[in-house]
Amino acid sequence: MRRITVAACAAAAIWPAAAAADPPGNWSPDVAAARHYAVSRPGVVAFAVRTEARFWGFRADRVYPSASVLKAMLLAAYLRHARSRPLRAEERALLAPMIRRSDNTAATRIRDRLGNAALVRLAHASHMTAFKPAAIWGLSRITARDQTRFFLRLHALLPARHRTYGLRLLHDIVPSQRWGIGRLELPGWRVYFKGGWGSGSGAVDHQVALLTHGGMRLSVAVLTAANGSHATGKATLEGVFRRLLRGLLTVGH
Repeated sequence: MRRITVAACAAAAIWPAAAAADPPGNWSPDVAAARHYAVSRPGVVAFAVRTEARFWGFRADRVYPSASVLKAMLLAAYLRHARSRPLRAEERALLAPMIRRSDNTAATRIRDRLGNAALVRLAHASHMTAFKPAAIWGLSRITARDQTRFFLRLHALLPARHRTYGLRLLHDIVPSQRWGIGRLELPGWRVYFKGGWGSGSGAVDHQVALLTHGGMRLSVAVLTAANGSHATGKATLEGVFRRLLRGLLTVGH
């Protein structure tokens, strides 16, 4: 009985027991400021923000190669695959570095175990409409609209047995990879996210996140390409997130 109680408390600390709700109706992302900033940047930027009831986007259906953003889908698909049993130590030794420090070798091994069909099933469960897997997993095709669908539904998509574990990995990204949304101070909000940056050349720089505050939640995706450099891509991500989410500091207080 004690084991069940402790586990339940741990899960509640990561995901509220109450039904998910939108931020108050007077909050909305600053799409105009984010769009103005995005078009001033060297790259090609798309973004989307989603709550249970509302959606905002800019170039939200533009297709990009996923890079390491796909690893969040690999995590969810693998945990669904193992929904009926505990994870083995060797599985955790692949999943944790794949998410926390974006290990490519671990991602390839996970994808090879699952196959692309598991990703397609996950995309269908997430109500994605444009996702296409690729033989080279980092070239899988994603859109900002679809990624916000996936991240907003993370709680339902992750099996109960592994939900706490999966969310914790997406929260505990290593400090060296916490740029973009990872640099924002959002008191009271808990952020789960995954980034993707290709070879570090600036060819693509993406981040997708789920934000929760008590019973409130929203998802946000910023996808970029042709940035010129990884440093420029990281700066663009942070600038877009700061403008989209600037009003969250007062939500719930």
